Amino acid sequence: MSGKILQEKITIKDLGEQQLVGFRVLCKGDQYLQEISKASLNLQHRLKDIKNVISPDHQIGAFIVDAASENEDGYWVCVQVDKYEDIPRDMVTLTVPQQKYAVITHEGPNYEIKNSYETLHQGILQNNYQRALNKWHLELFLEFENKNHLMVQLFDTIL
Repeated sequence: MSGKILQEKITIKDLGEQQLVGFRVLCKGDQYLQEISKASLNLQHRLKDIKNVISPDHQIGAFIVDAASENEDGYWVCVQVDKYEDIPRDMVTLTVPQQKYAVITHEGPNYEIKNSYETLHQGILQNNYQRALNKWHLELFLEFENKNHLMVQLFDTIL
């Protein structure tokens, strides 16, 4: 992973392919914060069922802003694995290809994450990058036990 600082808080990173295992959340828009929290807790309790987890202390959220199909709609709550093996029946796999991202870290409650995204999106525009709304975007949760105090790196895919 290489990084270039755009502003004091935003960097550009190339991230290799990500192999993810976890749960897909699909619900009405106003229910995502609550349903993602439930899926995250469920995933944490089920970690022992997933083989080849790279970092059990981190979770990764994945989504496509402008999903082109029903298969791409929703939000995936996952952990990264180094290979797929014996995936539990109630879980899904998701392979995110190598991509370039603008990244910012959000610290605070989950309901304020939109403010960090606004800062990130402004930085992308100010530095003449283009958001790739039809590609996978990632959220790397470094601290997620308390929804009122998250630490999450927001990876917005850029061209």
